[in-house]
Amino acid sequence: MLDFNHQPTLSDQLTQTIDQALQAEHQAQTPRNYLGASRLGVACDRALQYEFIQAPVDDGKSFTGRTLRIFAAGHVFEELAIRWLRKARFELYTETSSGEQFGFAAIDGRLRGHVDGVIAAGPESIKGHYPALWECKSLNSRSWEDTVKKGVTLSKPVYAAQIALYQAYMEAQIPGIATNPALFTAINKDTAELYFEWVPFNGELAQHASDRGVKIVQACDAQERLPRVSNDPTYYECKFCAWQDRCWQGEL
Repeated sequence: MLDFNHQPTLSDQLTQTIDQALQAEHQAQTPRNYLGASRLGVACDRALQYEFIQAPVDDGKSFTGRTLRIFAAGHVFEELAIRWLRKARFELYTETSSGEQFGFAAIDGRLRGHVDGVIAAGPESIKGHYPALWECKSLNSRSWEDTVKKGVTLSKPVYAAQIALYQAYMEAQIPGIATNPALFTAINKDTAELYFEWVPFNGELAQHASDRGVKIVQACDAQERLPRVSNDPTYYECKFCAWQDRCWQGEL
């Protein structure tokens, strides 16, 4: 039953005000002019094309204020994880000596990645090999529990591709980082439970992700549409895609 007499509460009003401010801030940011390496595990080649060429998303598919708040909360959880690991005597670095984030660029800067951190050493009680890539994610309970049950490679293939690619490309800067397993950290946003996993380097996965990045960039240069992940517009990946309408209307 519709309530035509509903009056916005204080929470409604403040949330709307905050979300409008966050959306305005996000829209004012300069779009990145490269393909993010963290995205190369995404299932659909065409979606990555749209992302790379900065195609406008469909009406109503822009980031909501709530989504932007979730992203911001993820950064806070990452900062907490950094503090906790350092308290546990891990020698964790998140910036280079010049104060910049660890990262790499390829394909003339059109493919780039930024690393959460690099572990140079750890406590004697933890068996590890260093230097090691560090990757951190915050997940809701359902997603976190699935990751614990299956491991990051099966549960989160996008993250697994990201880790492998980062290890491969960072090897030139930090010798040994592709030889040693990466430390994957997942924080349960609902319960603050922690999950850690040593992830061995997967060279085949890294090569596949790198080749895919080249394919995406070259196809965009040639104005060639790559295949969709599915031929069914009701497929779940398509239903939640920000470019669903554009894609099925045949626009690049």
